[in-house]
Amino acid sequence: MDVERLKALLEGVQAGNVAVDSALETLRSLPSEDLGFANLDHHRALRTGFPEVVYCPGKTTEQILIILERLTARSSKVLASRAAPDVAEAVLHKFPSAVYHALARMLVVPGAPQEVNVSSAQEGTRSAEENVVGGGPPEGLPGVQSNILRKPKGIVLVVSAGTADLPVAEEAAITAQEMGSPVERLYDVGVAGIHRLLGKQDRLFAANVLIVAAGMEGALASIVGGLVARP
Repeated sequence: MDVERLKALLEGVQAGNVAVDSALETLRSLPSEDLGFANLDHHRALRTGFPEVVYCPGKTTEQILIILERLTARSSKVLASRAAPDVAEAVLHKFPSAVYHALARMLVVPGAPQEVNVSSAQEGTRSAEENVVGGGPPEGLPGVQSNILRKPKGIVLVVSAGTADLPVAEEAAITAQEMGSPVERLYDVGVAGIHRLLGKQDRLFAANVLIVAAGMEGALASIVGGLVARP
């Protein structure tokens, strides 16, 4: 349950369009919902501004689908991380409007609309193949600004040491985008060729937050941390 959905529910009760008993039933599972194999935290979006993210490894595909179904019923959007291609295929089949970022292994699943209309139902009929973002790092992907988050004030810069770090870097970048932050990328600037990083210092200084995928030796994060006065 996010702020916008809760606000709409309460306004519906105030206007007399939603029965009190119906609202109580909706709110009954607001704090948490016990599925036996998972205890879903539906209150997290109200506390932190974003619903809990589904970590796919260790869960069966059936469990992932059930969890996503329950979370999306109460949230405007849900992320599923480290999703293998077979899991993504099953999710896209059940949720046709979901998007799979293959390199990042990240699924973005829109929640059920508060009011069903013809246009949204028609959009849900597009094929799953259209919703797979492929191999390379996406350039300029628009982050979906959530109504429950405050307007971002700066840029998140995701920095990676090498091409092998892109899956982790893209996971971070897409997560930040979907949580409403403007994101830029600076890839393949590891310490083996430090001039590549030093030549981009203006981008480091322009960022408000930096996320560093540090490479095999783990040195890049320390070097970037020594160059900038940023978290």
